[in-house]
Amino acid sequence: MTDLSFWAQSLYIQAAALGVGATLFMDAVALLRHRFWAIPSLDYALVGRWSLGLVRGQLIHHPIQASVSLRGETSVGWTLHYLIGIGFAALWLWVLGAEWIALPAAPLFGAAMMMGAVTVLAPYLILHPAFGFGLAARHTPNPALVRWRSFVAHLSFGLGLFVVAQIWRMIPPPM
Repeated sequence: MTDLSFWAQSLYIQAAALGVGATLFMDAVALLRHRFWAIPSLDYALVGRWSLGLVRGQLIHHPIQASVSLRGETSVGWTLHYLIGIGFAALWLWVLGAEWIALPAAPLFGAAMMMGAVTVLAPYLILHPAFGFGLAARHTPNPALVRWRSFVAHLSFGLGLFVVAQIWRMIPPPM
């Protein structure tokens, strides 16, 4: 088995490793932003509350903080956060192609940062409206700030993709 064929066959492993790694990186950046600048991160219990509400037929909350807390929302929210990260990494790999790992000069930084920027569409177009904040948080007290914080968070996911991809490229394939 050649190196390329092993990596091409391990697309699911790559997506899981890159997605979890990039999401961990995103969470580490959020922790640093909170610690040094008191910038709050998204409460992933709200993601869990929304998804559990969705299963019960409620798509939009007005706002989600006013909706009743649901049992297991925190663990569901954090689990979804990481599964979504894996999904975004899989999408990135699909765009790059399975053989990206074998390419010596792949433009990973630009591709990773572009992917991070594109992923911000998820909160702008899905979560913000579903949470009752309006499209791209337009019904919040400071929409520009909410948009900026989401954008920075998702750029940190893109940077995480790049960092984890660089580490992944250093790992030799098994024999």
